[in-house]
Amino acid sequence: MNWEQFRSQFPVKERWAFFDHAAVAPLPLPAVNALKEYADDLAANGIAVVGRWVNRVKQVRELSARLLNADPAGVAFIKNTSDGINWVAEGFPWKPGDNVVLAAEEYPSNQYPWMNQAHRGVAVRSVKSRGSRIAIDDLRAAMDDRTRIVALSFVEFASGFRNDLDAIGSMCRERGAYFFVDAIQGLGAFPLDVRRTPIDFLAADSHKWLLGPEGIGIFWIRPELIDMLHPVGVGWNSVVDSTDFGKIDFRLKSGADRWEGGAPNVAGIHAMGASLKLLLDAGVAEVEDRVLALTDHLCEQAPRAGMEVFSSRLKGEKSGIVSLMTPGRDPNELKHRCRDAGVIVNQRLGRLRLSPHAYNTVDEIDRFLAAMK
Repeated sequence: MNWEQFRSQFPVKERWAFFDHAAVAPLPLPAVNALKEYADDLAANGIAVVGRWVNRVKQVRELSARLLNADPAGVAFIKNTSDGINWVAEGFPWKPGDNVVLAAEEYPSNQYPWMNQAHRGVAVRSVKSRGSRIAIDDLRAAMDDRTRIVALSFVEFASGFRNDLDAIGSMCRERGAYFFVDAIQGLGAFPLDVRRTPIDFLAADSHKWLLGPEGIGIFWIRPELIDMLHPVGVGWNSVVDSTDFGKIDFRLKSGADRWEGGAPNVAGIHAMGASLKLLLDAGVAEVEDRVLALTDHLCEQAPRAGMEVFSSRLKGEKSGIVSLMTPGRDPNELKHRCRDAGVIVNQRLGRLRLSPHAYNTVDEIDRFLAAMK
């Protein structure tokens, strides 16, 4: 991969060494141009060109399916990850006494929707990490015959721990539970094949590693589970023949697009599609290699700048998120020091957090390290 060519698509590099893709990523030029294209077309033509944009939504659904190696019938567009989690949490056929198992350090979006099912008699079982790692044996121990769903992140937002989705999904199959994945911190940076990995539901907003805008993302459900999950938020766009507004015929669409109840965020879908194409053309496996090479360099050099690596860097567990402990120094103050040096980092749970993407460089990593010294 020509990473210089890839890097040329990111205007942010002109001002910043940007290492906060685990928060909100800067838009690449293809996404910026897509937003402008849609706005210009809407301004000039209004509804006269609606057919073009309906077709574009279909194309981006197919791109999203390609990213996951999935059937497009299982893909729906969401306004954010919380939206997709709630589709599952609110639509699942719970019975009193059921429970959900999740990690205690999960991002709030992957905790509150499950906690919100308490009124239906559903309990949440939180599994604490062992340092920076989540042990699959601890997840297994928390499960019983009333565990209906295990809900975990692809990559944990604060520690950067990458869960073994294959092993956890297989465990869920053996135990008769479903597996939900909040994929926002891994999708785009690491390959994911839902035909191979036993996941049942997945959600991810586009504004982190997918390099798209906020307010749009991807939901995926294993197609054979579509009729099991009760659709919430249905509207005119949920049914067959949805554009025949004079006919009331409540027959839901057969695919995951039945959850897309109202008018789609066409601008967001179009821009996300441009970013998806950029990543797919680069190759997600190549993006993974690049991201891990950059974070390996960061972790090797961090001790020389007085920092300790908190994140697991074991093969299969390391990710694009690096959590750094800064003994004797306030991580929030260091974050602002970096900003003054033209470096964008963040802090989570009292630690510095860096999350470089494939267009970043070793020189930029060294720029951060110099600011820390």
